[in-house]
Amino acid sequence: MEYVEKLKMELKLRGFSPMTVRNYSFFVQKFLIHSKKSEDQLTQEDAKEYLSTLFETKSKNTIMLAAAALKFFYMEVLKMEFSTVRVPKKSKTLPEVLTKEEVKRIIEATETKKSRLILSLLYSSGLRVSEIVNLKTSDLNIDEKIGWVRKGKGSKDRAFIISENLAKDIQDYLKKRNNLYVFSKEKPLTTRNIQKIVKKASQRGEISKKVTPHTLRHSFATHLLEAGTDIRMIQALLGHSSLNTTQIYTHISSDQIKKVQNPFDSL
Repeated sequence: MEYVEKLKMELKLRGFSPMTVRNYSFFVQKFLIHSKKSEDQLTQEDAKEYLSTLFETKSKNTIMLAAAALKFFYMEVLKMEFSTVRVPKKSKTLPEVLTKEEVKRIIEATETKKSRLILSLLYSSGLRVSEIVNLKTSDLNIDEKIGWVRKGKGSKDRAFIISENLAKDIQDYLKKRNNLYVFSKEKPLTTRNIQKIVKKASQRGEISKKVTPHTLRHSFATHLLEAGTDIRMIQALLGHSSLNTTQIYTHISSDQIKKVQNPFDSL
């Protein structure tokens, strides 16, 4: 489809991540097949009709992503208005967070040294799954216990911390390999590959919560907050543009909630 290729080109020129390019292209392609119209015949009503069909089987967050894809497609590729299309607001559910004991159980349940290192680094550095698969050996400074995310979300670089307990294991792992990427030789691993490792390890570790790679990132941030780390430092480590995004962790830190003195106890 010619217009899907135009969409991909525009997204890449704007600096969107490969995952965003893939997701937006997926929804636009599905929309064009559904509409059965040529691009010059499309109207805002077509977008509304397609999005309405998603309510039967998709979550609000998925519908929001589809709407964002169509909005970009209409406004930046087709040069058409999209102002009359309304979608539901994002569900304000708190992310799932693991206890330190649950994190330990998941890491210990991995089947290979490589898998154990991947999960350990995901948790101990708060990296996104897309960031860890694209992490190159040249991005690590093991001696200084620091690494760099290159062109992360929003095409921004940022520093991340490397655990002192993990640094030597990573160093020993890389010494035996001539890798371009930390966990692969010439091409990045797929995010799907990491998701499978996390899912299998959580099952073997008998974790009842739903665990994804992002759960380890949420847990990293929450545990930092519980340890007294300044929230602006957590914002920098996670690469959040807005402090508002980071402040969600002030709502899910159970340790801090437990420390609140209940006024009933002082009656």
